[in-house]
Amino acid sequence: MTSTKTILARILFFLYLAAIAFLCFMKVDKLPQIQRLILGIPADKVAHFLMFLPFPILAFLAYDHVTDKPWRCVLFAVVNFLCGAAVALLTEYIQGLLPYRSRDLADFQVDLLAIGASTLLVFLIDIFHTKSRN
Repeated sequence: MTSTKTILARILFFLYLAAIAFLCFMKVDKLPQIQRLILGIPADKVAHFLMFLPFPILAFLAYDHVTDKPWRCVLFAVVNFLCGAAVALLTEYIQGLLPYRSRDLADFQVDLLAIGASTLLVFLIDIFHTKSRN
């Protein structure tokens, strides 16, 4: 039976994915103008990084119930990263199909950087907990 905590984590993960879709596919012409650089980094790249950083964490909270062995921690981390990369790739692909958005390889690269950093953090926490349980 699924616990209330897991159900809430899955709902939060679904809402997060809906927010990603909204942010990636909305028309940006009605948004207020923001500064172009944040600490010397293009603002849209910072936004992409922050947008995809939570993916592995929320996926871990929603679906990690089997990492009782170190190899399962590695497997979950790889699957988690690949799923996040697939979502990032899909959003960029769909943006290229929309007349008011464009596809940007640099955005995808920043998405992967955020997903990779967050996956590494989740993996380290998971492996630490797995070793402390055994």
